[in-house]
Amino acid sequence: MNQGISTQRVPLRQFSVPLSATRRGARLARLLATEKLLAWELPLDPARLIVAELATNAALHGRVPGRSFRLALSVIPPGTLRIEVTDTRGDRLPVSPRRTLGGHAESGYGLLLVEDLADRWGVRCGPVPSKTVWAELDLVP
Repeated sequence: MNQGISTQRVPLRQFSVPLSATRRGARLARLLATEKLLAWELPLDPARLIVAELATNAALHGRVPGRSFRLALSVIPPGTLRIEVTDTRGDRLPVSPRRTLGGHAESGYGLLLVEDLADRWGVRCGPVPSKTVWAELDLVP
């Protein structure tokens, strides 16, 4: 009997770690993601590129002194890798770079890369004061 819990979204594998909201923390996010992807026998790219961009954004734009960000990776059926980076700057939401980039933009290209590489991406607000930027990669064609 199904009691309203969807078994389709229950992760097959999960990994989550808090990291300092610094360039060093962003680099560590990429290294830890690489190790986890290897352990799970999943392709490294484009996942580690997406992790690098989202973690760098959390360290640069989502940083609150004394607060960390969280990297989470999960594999959900039928074969999706979900990457989540949560920071404590819920007041600064990213928007689709295709809507904001002009010919002279100096930033925003990282999210453009995420948008191009991921099958889906978005932002989830909360719990206050945080936000989560997520991206999904389909592992099966």
